[in-house]
Formats: sequence, C-alpha cells, structure tokens
Amino acid sequence: MNFYPLAGKLIPIFWLAAIVLTAIGLYWGFFKTADAMDNGMKEYYRIIYVHVASAWMAMWLYAVMVAWAMIGLIFNTRLSFMMASATAITGTIMTIIALVTGAIWGKTSWGTWWDWDPKLTTFLILLFVYIGYIALQSAIDDTRRSDKASALLALVGLAIVPVIYYAVNCPDPNQCASLHQESSLKRVESNILIGMLVTTLGFWMYSFATILMRARNIILERERNTSWVSKLNEVN
Repeated sequence: MNFYPLAGKLIPIFWLAAIVLTAIGLYWGFFKTADAMDNGMKEYYRIIYVHVASAWMAMWLYAVMVAWAMIGLIFNTRLSFMMASATAITGTIMTIIALVTGAIWGKTSWGTWWDWDPKLTTFLILLFVYIGYIALQSAIDDTRRSDKASALLALVGLAIVPVIYYAVNCPDPNQCASLHQESSLKRVESNILIGMLVTTLGFWMYSFATILMRARNIILERERNTSWVSKLNEVN
C-alpha cells in the first residue's frame, strides 16, 4: 500500500509545523496583543486562542470525516473508511478541548460552568455524535459492516454542524439569546485575529499528524494478514 510509507514521511513534517505554528500563535496571543483592559476584558479572554481554534477544528473535522465516509460509501474504498475512523478520534479531542475551555470561560465570565443555551448544547450533541460513531465501529466485529453503519450515522449527524454555525452566527440575536457571545470573527481586532488564525493552522497541522498516525495503525491492524505487512514486520 503506497499510502502507508507516504504517510510515514509526512507525519514528522506535520508535527514540526504543528509545534511551530501553535507556539507562534499562542505567543502572539499571550504577549503581542493589547492588554486585556485595553479591550474592555479581563485576562481570561486569552483562552479564546485555544477555545476558538479547537471549536473551529471540531466542526471542520466532522465535515472531513463525513466526506471520507461518503467517498467510502460511494466508491467502496477501504482507505476512505479508515481515514474517516482516524479523523473521528482527533475530532472528538478537539470537541472536548472546546467544551472544557468554554466551561472555564463561562465560569470566569458568566459565573457558571454550563448553561443550556443553543450554542453550548449543540456542541455537546456534536461530542455525542463523535462518540456514537466511535462506539458503533467498536461494537461491530465485521469491519465492512461497521464502516458502512458508522458512515451512515456520520451522515445523519452532519445536520448538527450547520445548526452549530447558525447558533454562533445567528442573524437575529433576539431570536438566539444566550450567554455565549457572537462569533469571534465579528468582535475581535485584527491583531487578535492573527493569533487565532495562526493557532488554528497549528491545530490543523496537529490534526493531519495524528490522523495519519492513526490511519497507519488502522491499516496495520486490518492488513495484518497480508504479505506486505509480514515483510514490514520482518524488516522492523
């Protein structure tokens, strides 16, 4: 399988890019943006550099996972299902980071760890869909059946992504009243936005690295009885 060695060569590059970009983005956000009071906020606002980047990635990775699942269903390609499976884990991690950092923000700014408003609740549902996808794959021993069943679940769960986007970017705030503020893109100055975007790019590189690593592990697990894996084990 040509994908396996290619992924092995790309993983170190993505890891290096992830470390460098994330470090630059967080450094810029923590030390190169205006003082919190100059923005009318307290110092805890700097958590948005992690919160926003992880929230963006959680939604985007779900769309990527669904895209791989659809390709697998349409063309019956095993690698596509493997990539979808590998993406689900990283997407779950990003969703958890977004929820945890959001809870920390909520406690410091609103006085509560959680509020059942549309923006927070829909993101919690996204986490449950991710977990459901992973659990369904683990529950079915036949990999072909589990791939197709979980792919269908992912397609059904895709409906939550535009709902989350609408909740955060509601055109009429009176109809979507909640503690959660509007989209950060509408509120922040360009200096802060630079830190957000660079951090997000770093999270993208991290996602590429971890997804490729998991994909390689899935390939080895599913192809363990093939001759090329046997030869690989002999070399190692």
